[in-house]
Amino acid sequence: MSATRESTVSHVDEQESRAVAEAAREQEWRKPSFAKGLYLGQFDLSLIHPHPRPTADREERGEAFLADLETFLRTVDVSRIERDARIPDDVFQGLADLGAFGMKIPVEYGGLGLGQIYYNHALTMIGSVNASIGALLSAHQSVGVPEPLMLAGTEEQKRRWLPRCAAGAVSAFLLTEPEVGSDPARLQATAVPSDDGSEYVLDGTKLWTTNGVVAELLVVMARVPKSDGHRGGISAFIVEADAPGITVHRRNAFMGLRGIENGLTSLKGVRVPAINLVGREGEGLKIALTTLNAGRLAIPAICAGAGKWSLKIAREWSKARVQWGHPVGEHAAVAHKVAFIAATTFALEAVVDLSGVLADEDRKDIRIEAALAKLWASEMGWRIADELVQIRGGRGFETADSLRARGERAVGAEQQLRDLRINRIFEGSTEIMHLLIAREAVDAHLTAAGDLIDPKLELADRLKAAVSAGGFYARWLPQLVAGPGDLPTSYDEFGPLATHLRYVERTSRKLARATFYGMARWQGGLERKQGFLARVVDIGAELFAVAASCVRAAMIATDTPDRRKSAFQLAHTFAEQSRQRTERLLDELWRNTDASDERLAERVLDGDYAWLEAGILDASEGTGPWITEEIPADAMEDVHRRVVGDPGKAGKADKAGKAGKADKARTARSAG
Repeated sequence: MSATRESTVSHVDEQESRAVAEAAREQEWRKPSFAKGLYLGQFDLSLIHPHPRPTADREERGEAFLADLETFLRTVDVSRIERDARIPDDVFQGLADLGAFGMKIPVEYGGLGLGQIYYNHALTMIGSVNASIGALLSAHQSVGVPEPLMLAGTEEQKRRWLPRCAAGAVSAFLLTEPEVGSDPARLQATAVPSDDGSEYVLDGTKLWTTNGVVAELLVVMARVPKSDGHRGGISAFIVEADAPGITVHRRNAFMGLRGIENGLTSLKGVRVPAINLVGREGEGLKIALTTLNAGRLAIPAICAGAGKWSLKIAREWSKARVQWGHPVGEHAAVAHKVAFIAATTFALEAVVDLSGVLADEDRKDIRIEAALAKLWASEMGWRIADELVQIRGGRGFETADSLRARGERAVGAEQQLRDLRINRIFEGSTEIMHLLIAREAVDAHLTAAGDLIDPKLELADRLKAAVSAGGFYARWLPQLVAGPGDLPTSYDEFGPLATHLRYVERTSRKLARATFYGMARWQGGLERKQGFLARVVDIGAELFAVAASCVRAAMIATDTPDRRKSAFQLAHTFAEQSRQRTERLLDELWRNTDASDERLAERVLDGDYAWLEAGILDASEGTGPWITEEIPADAMEDVHRRVVGDPGKAGKADKAGKAGKADKARTARSAG
């Protein structure tokens, strides 16, 4: 097996990595996309206004479930999770009894059929209670077994596994490896077909397997070698977590999310039936990326919950705490922070709800909307948490247990800050999200002029491409000169918010022109202008959030007239704050320190400034290599455990299962 593995993955250069990533992305746009239009200067408000609504039956089921969920969450001792660094088994069982592991799974497969919108609402509530519980359910349903199966599974696979998932069989997604993060072309785990084609034999090491310590079912990404009868490529497999040869060597510990069941997992000679292949060979990455189109919305939902909780704490504390004769919230320095938290929380909920309903409708392509929601919400959620700690002062830095021990309200502001930090890394770091969204944002340009900027093409082919590109830009560029945003009466049905929608429309065209100028200036080199592309993406994110906020305010005004004024005030203040950020980003497109920063960084890496590090000690030196494929020598035999089942039988079954599994694992390793 080792020889096969080594021959499958050799040195992967930049072109190969790009080719793998490009092959995995969805390349067609069969449905309209509001967010894509923002990057092309096409502000089509009709795609999101009037605000879409969930169906009546889904709303009824969703509200009933949220009521049950609230009752259950009030019984959860969140301080115990933080103190013991573990979600108690009775919480797992309680969630299973509620049906929380099947929120998005259709009713016909044993789930609740809540759809994305009420799944988001549930995660928002959970995010206000404990982020580790949110991570558990999100990893299970957003990227674990249910979503890939609903997307690409056969009917037989769905009927076999989805009811188990809905009943509480926790699932995990195994993609990342010690040497593989956002560059899947380097994936080394292998799935070698048997001679008769009846099964695959999986080998590899998987890192950061969220839920992996407690999972019953796994989605494993592994590379199938190309051979006769096998197209090969990175493929997705459903694997039983207790299969011989699977060992969870370690439960990883982190800065936050202390209750997360995240492990280091090895697969050695794991035999998987061929019927467990999801989709076709080579489609694993595409399935994973398509799954994330809606799956990424889980993180914004959790951030919205954290924002709402932060707003409540900031409001109550800022009225109760008095300094210099006034509540601290009346001092401008704190008032600005409170206003930011309130306005941004309104926008967070607007972005999450709009994206969720669009996902349920399935009439729009939301790949950019979902990616923008994840990117923007994770950054804003972190800022909100940081501002709350600052508002609380020393009490913001103090733990909830410490506050409780000395008789004060146990507000876990510092815990929230630690818990939310991972969201800027989970499911695509901010930097990677910038690149992924930028690729989609410039897709129309690459389709029209991609050959024109390809230096490898012959002159004749480039001339032909120039004619094609000229036709596209001759039609497109004139549309960017003027639009509804230039007319003082446009969007008047939004009352005082109309001015913000006109700004979004104008700025959308301005952003599209700037992107075109960037293409013309740097051509094929644009992909290396990551600072420029990141700002383009961030501007689009702000415009999307403003549009979502205005549309949400209009919906609230229609549904609840007595909240019209407050909803409009929140949307207005958010739009003004967002405009300040947007104008700064627009200016920084062309006036920035990117070039000097990159030159300095290159010299830092070359060691030119190592003298600046003198006078310190690095306690990490000598503790190990930066990255290792080796399983740590002190790793436990197997830390996998069962968390959902008959409480009366769980103990005995767990012990017997662990002993048997350890024996099977040792046998498999010996055979390997």
